[in-house]
Amino acid sequence: MKAPEFPEFKAVGLEDRPVIGELIRAHPSDACEVNFTNIFIWRHFERSRYTLIRGNLCVLCDSPNEPPYFLQPVGAADLEETVRDCLEIAPRLSRVPEDFVLRHCAGLRSEADPDNFDYVYRTGDLIRLKGKKYDGKRNRIRKFEKSHVFRYLRLTPGLMNGCRRLFEEWFAGKANGDPAIHAEKEAILEAMAGFEVLGLIGGAVEVDGRIVAFSMGEKLTSDTAVIHIEIAGPEFPGLAQLINREFVRNEWSSFEFVNREQDVGIPGLRRAKLSYYPHHLVKKYTITK
Repeated sequence: MKAPEFPEFKAVGLEDRPVIGELIRAHPSDACEVNFTNIFIWRHFERSRYTLIRGNLCVLCDSPNEPPYFLQPVGAADLEETVRDCLEIAPRLSRVPEDFVLRHCAGLRSEADPDNFDYVYRTGDLIRLKGKKYDGKRNRIRKFEKSHVFRYLRLTPGLMNGCRRLFEEWFAGKANGDPAIHAEKEAILEAMAGFEVLGLIGGAVEVDGRIVAFSMGEKLTSDTAVIHIEIAGPEFPGLAQLINREFVRNEWSSFEFVNREQDVGIPGLRRAKLSYYPHHLVKKYTITK
């Protein structure tokens, strides 16, 4: 299908994957948001629409909990002018990675957005967990391995019902009145429903014939994989550390880095991500006039 050109916008749908995906593959970004899967699975909460401005992909988001914003324009032509065009339509650009800001946002106001910084790890570190700083992770994994006979399985559509059962149990312990929690549930269910057509790769841990953990991700750039989802049954100490290691070891060992996305300002999630000692952060900024 043909992409809309400004001033026409189109709500993001699965049918847009070839168009949006091709533009992003041609001009990849280190930011986890600049990825068709993330744009698609969050489209209802973010009310995502897209257009082409000066030939560049521009995704406009208008979620209920923050002012409207564009993601970084994706393309190669007239990006500085495209950024300014976007700022005539919406009050800001958000989740913009630092390298894009330095190259294309001169003369504009930029404000760091640490809640949306991506945590990026060396793949080998996540697989080997070498050194004293990872003692706690290795000990938890050993405890799980001594207590349970498990299998690692590459995800297939036939395993998805087991993943859904686990996810519903996991979510039941988190459900509350926060719209963002329900938006997360919807996004994860979208990823599971579109697992094949979105081109995702997944892994699962099975104990006694039951899926007790699963994870999903995909290629982000030539040297980096991104992990979108990781769910582990809380009744198994050490399982979260195990699925983290096994998924990377079995599916992503050919990549130099793994992007495990942001902490969205949740203190416990920030501590968990820092406890794996990221190699670097993808720093992101909000851009305004």
